[in-house]
Amino acid sequence: MTQTSQETVIGRITSVFGVKGWLKVYSYTDPKEGILNYRDWMLDLDGKRIPAKLEEGRRQGQGIVVRLKGIDDRDVALKYCGADVRVGTDELPDLPEGEFYWFQLEGLDVVTVEGECLGTVHHLIETGSNDVLVVHASAGSIDQRERLIPYLPDQVVREVDLASARMVVDWDPEF
Repeated sequence: MTQTSQETVIGRITSVFGVKGWLKVYSYTDPKEGILNYRDWMLDLDGKRIPAKLEEGRRQGQGIVVRLKGIDDRDVALKYCGADVRVGTDELPDLPEGEFYWFQLEGLDVVTVEGECLGTVHHLIETGSNDVLVVHASAGSIDQRERLIPYLPDQVVREVDLASARMVVDWDPEF
């Protein structure tokens, strides 16, 4: 991973697993095992960036367990708990037309079909039935409200234009 590549978080180290330095990882990839496709990790822990190399990993119950290069002791592994797992965005597979990674949507201006600015996408929430955009007020927004807008392409989300950092939604500003 080069210093110039952008990175995105694909998981978080949650706890140790066993006594031989294995770690439990909460994966943000879909499917969860997708995190195992990336070998070069950048761990983000308390403001420190720590390069790590995935040696092996597997599904364990509902989660993922991994062994990172050079970590073969439970006490050493404990020091990595709470770290975000980042990879370079250039390592992510291309998506089909009209599909986006969450990090691509974060920061986009959200405008209604009538042209009213509702704010910017702060982050997304996975609810099970559909993802939800959390839109925070911005300097140009019509008010200072936070809005939760369902991410439903073609129904609510009418257009995503990454080049102009803008999303058009069919959404009542009073909602």
